[in-house]
Amino acid sequence: MSNKDGMNYAPKGKPNPVVKEGEFPIAAAALDHGHINGMCNGLVEAGATLKWVYDPDPEKVKAFVEQFPGVEVAESLEQILNDDSIKLVAAAAIPSERSALGNKVMEAGKDYFTDKTPFTTLAQLEETKRVVERTGQKYMVYFSERLHVEGAVFAGQLIRDGAIGRVIQVTGFGPHRLNADTRPDWFFNKEQYGGILCDIGSHQIEQFLYYTGNEDAKLLNSKVGNYNNPEHPELEDYGDATLVGENGATFYFKVDWFTPDGLSTWGDGRTFITGTEGTIEIRKYVDVAREETGDHLYLVNKEGEKHYALSGEVGFPFFGEFIKDCINRTENAMTQEHAFKAAELCLVAQDEAVVVTK
Repeated sequence: MSNKDGMNYAPKGKPNPVVKEGEFPIAAAALDHGHINGMCNGLVEAGATLKWVYDPDPEKVKAFVEQFPGVEVAESLEQILNDDSIKLVAAAAIPSERSALGNKVMEAGKDYFTDKTPFTTLAQLEETKRVVERTGQKYMVYFSERLHVEGAVFAGQLIRDGAIGRVIQVTGFGPHRLNADTRPDWFFNKEQYGGILCDIGSHQIEQFLYYTGNEDAKLLNSKVGNYNNPEHPELEDYGDATLVGENGATFYFKVDWFTPDGLSTWGDGRTFITGTEGTIEIRKYVDVAREETGDHLYLVNKEGEKHYALSGEVGFPFFGEFIKDCINRTENAMTQEHAFKAAELCLVAQDEAVVVTK
């Protein structure tokens, strides 16, 4: 896997199991996005036992089995859903199909872990809310740009410890490399991918809610455009939005598909966090022209200036907490309400976006 390919970016951490082998059997299905590998890496490292994989495309299944030798190939999704031992199904379906698949999984009495973005319409969100309420199952989302980035995890710990006081502003930059020739057809179909603010913008809004401690926010404005891809008229290659949280903290983010070819990784993702007593900058995937490693964090507060190199130092606690949540029916890794609110706000930002290019 090239680190220039964001679609197949799949972080690996140190094994830190919270359950014994065989105690938490899971399955993988719908391998349409390469994020499924990162999702399963995180769960397996936290102790989950990957029992089944299913996808109608044998080539996708073959590639997955190479990543996870020992997994059994199911003949159908129903074979997974009928296996009473399976606790959770992880899936990275085409975005517009994630909701329907999750509803089916939850109706079968299993928790569901989907790649972001979890929905492409507000109607899907409302339907899935009803299924969650009826079944009591979890519909959890892989917001990888916070959950699977050690710099982003550490930033949350610093904020909790009061290192920068009360967070009042967050700015997020989420550039991605397009790699258009390697993308599937659905990637360029807006009905299927949902729009840029709905898709990669969902990472950004989730981080804002988390770092500022907000349960809700209001969209002030949003914009999208296709600046340089006329051959793909439904692709939005740029988007930005501004929000304000219930507690007054504000947020601006921009996402795009304009990572230059010369960058050593797929995107120079950064988050800037301003608090009443300090600032944090996370350089997630690269420290441009200095270090090709990611997970750099810069903290400035009354104690002075500090640079943290965090790769391999923090780990990814979400996955173990999520497994324990599934077993104990708790909500320590992420609340269902938080996941749904992040999804709702990115859908609103997408629906209300001004189109700035002709």
